[in-house]
Amino acid sequence: MTIGADMKHKPPSILGEIDARLATPLMVQTVFVHLAVTIGRVATSYEVVQLELSVAWVGAMSAAFSILPAILAVPVGRLIDRGHDSLATWIGSALLVVACVGYWLIPPSGAMLMGETALLGVGQLGCMAGHQVIAVRATRGPRGRDAIFGYHMVAIAGGQGLAPFIIAWVSGGARIPPVHTLYVVGVVASLASLAVGFALRPAPNAREAARAQGSTGLVDLMGVKGLMAYVMASIITITGLDVIVVYLPLLGVERGIDAGTIGVLMTLRAVSSMAARLVYVPLIDWLGRMPLTYMTMLSPAVAFALVAAPIPAWLMYPLVIVLGVGLGISATLTLSGVVEVAPPNARGTAISLRLTGNRAGLVVIPFLAGLVATSTGVGGVFLIVSAILLGSTGGVWAGRRRADYAG
Repeated sequence: MTIGADMKHKPPSILGEIDARLATPLMVQTVFVHLAVTIGRVATSYEVVQLELSVAWVGAMSAAFSILPAILAVPVGRLIDRGHDSLATWIGSALLVVACVGYWLIPPSGAMLMGETALLGVGQLGCMAGHQVIAVRATRGPRGRDAIFGYHMVAIAGGQGLAPFIIAWVSGGARIPPVHTLYVVGVVASLASLAVGFALRPAPNAREAARAQGSTGLVDLMGVKGLMAYVMASIITITGLDVIVVYLPLLGVERGIDAGTIGVLMTLRAVSSMAARLVYVPLIDWLGRMPLTYMTMLSPAVAFALVAAPIPAWLMYPLVIVLGVGLGISATLTLSGVVEVAPPNARGTAISLRLTGNRAGLVVIPFLAGLVATSTGVGGVFLIVSAILLGSTGGVWAGRRRADYAG
């Protein structure tokens, strides 16, 4: 697809390529799922403070949230590939309800919070993996698929962004919010996600179609040309967004930038990511999928490198917008890329691998970056992410070249 061709032939509206009866409950449930998960995780951090437990328990709960889902990711993906994408979301939502009710009703302890948080993580895994396969089923063409993935990422951000407003509202200015009230909000959100989830009906004859397609082994799946490059690109783009949240305030302290300015910069990043995801389908039509992928991975790589340099504070504003737009679009494009190159009978497993990689990346890369920061300063963290993004862009390019050559 070329720019000239796109200018001569205006693409048709994407509305005809999306099944609204399936897409609407999908987006609504996505918001409730991520609201419940975010509320639950924030509330448990405050619970640790109230119980006067060691801060190490927060790290242990974060590990519990990631490790068990990582172990179960492939079995969940296989379940979905057998035609049970809706069932995965129903089970996931039910686990969210169990976890949130446990937070609310069971007397808290460190071990109990860890177990409930592990259930919360598995529930989120089932919902997210099921959602992303259902998103493919809710479209009738590649443009519709691109659009619905963009809307899905916006819905995720909406649920995660709604949680801080609710926490601030129930806190009433207190240093520690009423944890019990937050748990009630989590229960309500999880019950709402379960109720809405039943509108996500399974595809007709899905199990029979899955049996007819057969299955793809895990080793064969990982050998699909271009797949692992997209998975690795997804890991680094998602991790890049997290690095901004964690390390930009520290960079501000190191360089004497006040907290108010840092807050504005982080808001700019979040808003620019959401706005970019809403309009990235026209950008694909205009530039083409792969040029846009390379552009939105290379531009944040350059921006990260510039942030690492001793630049004036005013230059941070355009750079965080570049980071927000680039990472917001590339994170969505890498998800779409995984779906595009994965065999149809193994999409659920491929998506589960991507989700597992994302969670591993959120633990490993910031940890390694933190070790580097002890000797280089916070700027070194941004420089490392820049270098990994550059390498990941090269991996996507090489994987695409091999796939095109083989085709």
